[in-house]
Amino acid sequence: MNFQQLIKQDEVQPSRYFTVKVESFSNCIDSIQKPLCQDSQYRSILQELGKGKSVQDYSLDSSSQLLLFKYQVVVPNDPTIQLRILQRHHNSPLAGHPGQEKTLKLVKRDFHWSGMTQFIKDYVSSCQQCSRNKNIHHKKFGLLKPLPIPNGPCICLSMDFITQLPLSISFDSNLVIVDRF
Repeated sequence: MNFQQLIKQDEVQPSRYFTVKVESFSNCIDSIQKPLCQDSQYRSILQELGKGKSVQDYSLDSSSQLLLFKYQVVVPNDPTIQLRILQRHHNSPLAGHPGQEKTLKLVKRDFHWSGMTQFIKDYVSSCQQCSRNKNIHHKKFGLLKPLPIPNGPCICLSMDFITQLPLSISFDSNLVIVDRF
């Protein structure tokens, strides 16, 4: 999935001023409820719970009428809704661009949807700000160690092909042989 195309739809132009956009949870509820009723994966679960029957691990929140999976709000299979939730938990100044594991933990605390782990990993790995500010987690590379000098000629040879050269007498490659003596 190309997250950059989805993000550019809601992108705000940078300015000299710093603002924090706070979205109320009621807007989030409305954007989740309507598509969830149309989602074939969850429609039957909602119907069963509406009849008063119990479905394993699922429940219906009495005040908001949201479908819950083990106390997490179920999100429909709509990438724009999932992206909005993910941006709230990853891009907001309060979240501070945490890594994949922390973002996953933050989102899983409140929400559930199928394929969430891969969706979050793909998003965080494509986040431009995270890749710019990422800390280096590996040891510094060591110094190069020179190869030992051979005792005489033709003891140690190295060969390599230089390919994709412009055609010269119907050939486009060279074989290079170097005697390391």
